Amino acid sequence: MHENGRMGLLVDTVRTLVAPLTRTRAFRRLGPRVLPPIERVLARVTGGRVQLSGLLVPSLVLHTTGARSGEQRDAPLMYTPDGRGRAIVAGTNFAGDRHPAWTTNLLAHPDAAITVRGRRMPVRASLIPEGERDAAWDRIQAQWPGYRSYERESGRTVRLFRLQPVRADRQGGAGA
Repeated sequence: MHENGRMGLLVDTVRTLVAPLTRTRAFRRLGPRVLPPIERVLARVTGGRVQLSGLLVPSLVLHTTGARSGEQRDAPLMYTPDGRGRAIVAGTNFAGDRHPAWTTNLLAHPDAAITVRGRRMPVRASLIPEGERDAAWDRIQAQWPGYRSYERESGRTVRLFRLQPVRADRQGGAGA
């Protein structure tokens, strides 16, 4: 439960009620079309300090460099703290059969940036190795029960990344 007492209890209760809905076919079909525009408007209105998904789970905006275009791309994502100051993100793509573009971008350009509650910081992304995937999924599912079902339903191995904050002068400027 959250440290915030009643607010934490409310968030945990809402999360428990909402989580099963996110695993429905209707959500997987509508979510990719409806949620990104809502996230963009909310980010614009709040200066990036509030995300719709952030009302239930820790959320960030991942700023990547396009694998082919070289242009900056932004993706609002749920993340899970790994307990060591890093974030874990999962390329579930709403259980779609294709990897989300941001995962391809990170493979091509692992130096990226994230914005969390309006604060931007450079990160270095690394693909979580096979031997650590179950532990990462366990941590993610402790935060959002049933989330790994997206991987099973997609028919592919979801790419899991660890985002390690780096000092700006070590990042080399890519993706920032």
